[in-house]
Amino acid sequence: MPATEHLDPVQLFTELTTQTYGLICEGGQGGPPCFTRWGQNAKLEQHRPFINGVATGRSWLHDPSIMTTQQFPLDRFVEARARIRHTVHETPLMGSKALSKCIGVPVYFKCENLQKTGSFKVRGALHKVSQLTQEERAKGVATISAGNHAQAVAWAAASVEIPCVVVMPENASPIKVAASKSYGAEVILHGDAKAAFAKVLEVSNDRGLTFLHPFDDEEVVAGHGTCALEIVEQLKKVSSVIVPVGGGGLSSGIAAAMAVLNPDISVWGVEPEGAPSMHRSLKSGKPIQLDSINTIADGLAPPMAGKLNYELLATHARGVVLVTDDEIVYAMKALLERMKLVVEPSGAAGLAALLTNKIRLEPNAPVVVILTGGNADLIQLSALLSQNS
Repeated sequence: MPATEHLDPVQLFTELTTQTYGLICEGGQGGPPCFTRWGQNAKLEQHRPFINGVATGRSWLHDPSIMTTQQFPLDRFVEARARIRHTVHETPLMGSKALSKCIGVPVYFKCENLQKTGSFKVRGALHKVSQLTQEERAKGVATISAGNHAQAVAWAAASVEIPCVVVMPENASPIKVAASKSYGAEVILHGDAKAAFAKVLEVSNDRGLTFLHPFDDEEVVAGHGTCALEIVEQLKKVSSVIVPVGGGGLSSGIAAAMAVLNPDISVWGVEPEGAPSMHRSLKSGKPIQLDSINTIADGLAPPMAGKLNYELLATHARGVVLVTDDEIVYAMKALLERMKLVVEPSGAAGLAALLTNKIRLEPNAPVVVILTGGNADLIQLSALLSQNS
């Protein structure tokens, strides 16, 4: 691991990902093993639409053969589910007549806010930890997170009794910091998001810890994709799935899983306007990093889009739309009033997109919205709801 001093921490993450995959794709472009044909199809990028503010994934000339599916066949998600299913919850899928009437189509909510540790993150974290070697477990793990991934890794590490260090930005939610500590993690608060990324690499290198990437990791993506398996079992007919996007771990896992379960199901991502890393990446045709972040949705605010996650979403998702913080708060209030569900800002982004008609839906076609987390700071929640009452 190179020294982190004077180096861009986001660039270090990119280098770390490249080192992990250990190859350059055909056509001269870096990427993970399953994307060896991407470089040969670069000309298709000019046809990728950007319409009415929506950065789309599938191009008009979309061809599933552009990228192979060797890396994420159905068996990989099934095996991941078998590894974690007896430990994590199969979260409920709940409907709402009131919100369905408001939106104009049947709407169901996948309640990952009721998951272990309060968010979907435990799926990927536990699956990744389950794949560590005995040597890696003995040395311990480290990760970076604004909160939910921190809690998930801390909990997963505690479940197999391995040491865990979590680096969090100094402005991380106190409730999430406290929860991570309660699960047994050593928490280091350090700078902003970019500084925290650099710090976790430094700590991992100095202590010999295994770094667990919060989203740009195959095992994490496979773990998150188990959510898609539950959805298709819980609802026979699904037209679209709406997923909040941070680095892209959950959204890319669901998109990749749906591509092999039922490619007719559309997967849409939703980001805050103040942290549009994946939206800009799809528009640019490559994963990008953000210079600044400004949103109440801390779980959707990493400083970059994951490389693996970008490739999967560019291939399998319909697109990524943007919502404002005010729209997110309105969605939080709707969930609280209509469904009696407490959802943090990050978890309400999907509903915000539907309530503001950001995504074109087929008439009478059932839609599933992922409520990604419920770790709301009650003081912040009270203030936000009061301001938008």
